[in-house]
Amino acid sequence: MNRIEEQYRGLLGSLLHNSNKKQDRTGTGTHSIFGGQIRHQMSDGFPLLTTKKMAFKTMVTELLWFLRGDTNIKYLVDNGCNIWNGDAYKNYRNKFEPAPYQFTPDTMEEFINKIKTDDEFAKKWGELGPIYGKQWRDWDGRQKRDGSYDMSLDQIANLIFQLKRNPDSRRLMVSAWNVGELSEMTLPPCHYGFQCYVSDLSPLEIIDQAKKDGLWKDTIPEGMTLSELQKDFKTKKLSLMWNQRSVDTFLGLPFNIASYGLLLEILAKTVNMVPDELIGNLGDIHLYNNHIDQATEQISREIYDLPQLVINDEFWNPDENAFEQIEYITPDDFDVINYKCHPRIKAPLSN
Repeated sequence: MNRIEEQYRGLLGSLLHNSNKKQDRTGTGTHSIFGGQIRHQMSDGFPLLTTKKMAFKTMVTELLWFLRGDTNIKYLVDNGCNIWNGDAYKNYRNKFEPAPYQFTPDTMEEFINKIKTDDEFAKKWGELGPIYGKQWRDWDGRQKRDGSYDMSLDQIANLIFQLKRNPDSRRLMVSAWNVGELSEMTLPPCHYGFQCYVSDLSPLEIIDQAKKDGLWKDTIPEGMTLSELQKDFKTKKLSLMWNQRSVDTFLGLPFNIASYGLLLEILAKTVNMVPDELIGNLGDIHLYNNHIDQATEQISREIYDLPQLVINDEFWNPDENAFEQIEYITPDDFDVINYKCHPRIKAPLSN
């Protein structure tokens, strides 16, 4: 069942037929509506749109980049992910003042090649400022009255710790909207925060999940107690709700849906829970004027069943206090099966 794509198609329809025309910082112009919500049950399948082919590995690479706490595009371009190239190049062109006779990349292609081949250049000009990864993994504390600073906070590690130790907390939140550092960011966060919610599985759901995980036994193996058999059973389910101020509905939102679906899967596996509901709260929902034809094409296409996510967690070993093992997780650890989709629809990215 693919109810998430029905909701997505409803947003496209509203933007095409019942929206406000607005100007924007890119100069492209948009069709816009304000306020919306989408909800998806992860048991229905992995939320990767089927009405156009999605760049799954690109989405995975960007999310792992966030989780690593990285803010430099070097990791992205080295792994074939180019969605932040335009922002980095625009930042470079706005700030760079060449010294006499110094080679300077004139085109974005030359700029990205320089990022790939010159580590010193990449260190300086591949940096995007304190965007998502910095805030998720290394939020700087607020300045105290004596002029000192609190220690930086790893929000992801803290979230995992709380999910394990205090799952009923109403403070299971991660924020990227650091008001004191917005001016230092190449692009302020569009999806600016998320919250998790834990609930109990019913006894029947526990048994069904144990069967899916291959843990259910009709009889207790000799020498094993019932409690030992059940220690790896999942007893709780995890939901995630993200908030987004600005929604590029044709290019960005499909990535956001899949990315937060993957984040929910990663967090659930890390804390031994079942991924439950994915919810998106959307603010300025817009369709760029140069995406009208593409959206019209997509909305006419048949919706297929969602694929299934496959995770290779052979080398994962997250401890209770931090999520440092993210360094060992690669884009190749994730795949989707039974992904039936329509061909890709190309559209320009507005930076």
